[in-house]
Amino acid sequence: MFLLGTIVDALAILVGSAIGLALPRIPDRMRDTVMQGLALCVLLIGMSMALGDTGDILIIIVSVVLGAVLGEWINIDEALIRFGHGLEGFFQRVYKGPIAEGFVSGTLLFCIGSMAIVGAIQDGLSGNHKTLFAKSVLDMFTAIVFSTTLGFGVGLAAVPVFLYQGAIALISHLAGSVLNAPDIIACITGTGGVLIIGMALNMYGIKRFAVANLLPAIAIAPILKSTWPHILHIVHVVS
Repeated sequence: MFLLGTIVDALAILVGSAIGLALPRIPDRMRDTVMQGLALCVLLIGMSMALGDTGDILIIIVSVVLGAVLGEWINIDEALIRFGHGLEGFFQRVYKGPIAEGFVSGTLLFCIGSMAIVGAIQDGLSGNHKTLFAKSVLDMFTAIVFSTTLGFGVGLAAVPVFLYQGAIALISHLAGSVLNAPDIIACITGTGGVLIIGMALNMYGIKRFAVANLLPAIAIAPILKSTWPHILHIVHVVS
C-alpha cells in the first residue's frame, strides 16, 4: 500500500496534538521561552537544509524570486490564513482558542522538508515506508510541543500533510523513477530550507514573512534544476 507512510504520518500528528492539548496549560512566560527555543530549532533545521545545497544557490535564488511573484499573485498566505480562521469559526463551539496560527505554522513545518518529499517519493515508487515512519515519530513529538503553545490548529495540519505527501506519492507511483533524482531532491530541499528560515523568523515575531506565498518556489526549483543547462546555453548564445 503506497500511501501507508502518509497515513501513519497524518495520524501521528493528530495523536501528538491530542497529547499536547491534554497536557496542563503552561504559564505565558514559559510558553514564550518554549516558542523561542522552538524557533531556534526551526532556524537550525532551515539553515542545515539551505546550506546543504550551496552548489545550486543561483537556482534557489531564482526559484524563490519567481515563487514569490507567483505566490503573491495567487496570495496563498491569505488563503491559508482565511481557511484557518474559517476553521476557528467552525470549531468554536467545541474549542475556544486560536486555530489559524497553529494550522498555518504546522502545515508549513510538516510539509516543507526533505523527509516529506523523499519519503513520499519512496512511498510511491517502491512502497518503502521507512522514511515516512521516521518522520511520523518526529512529527508526533513536534506536534506535542507545538500544540501546547499554538493549540488545536496544529492537529488540523494533518489534513494538508496527508494531501501534500499523498499527492507526491501518487505522482511518483504513476511517473516511475523519473522523480527519484538526488540532485533534484537536494535542490528542492535547499529551497525549502530558505522557507523554513522565514518561518523561524515569524515565530520570533521579528518581522512577519508571507512564507506561504513562497511555496511555489519548491515546485519551480526542480523545473529550473532540470532545465538549467539549457537556460545557460541559451543565455550564452544570446550574449
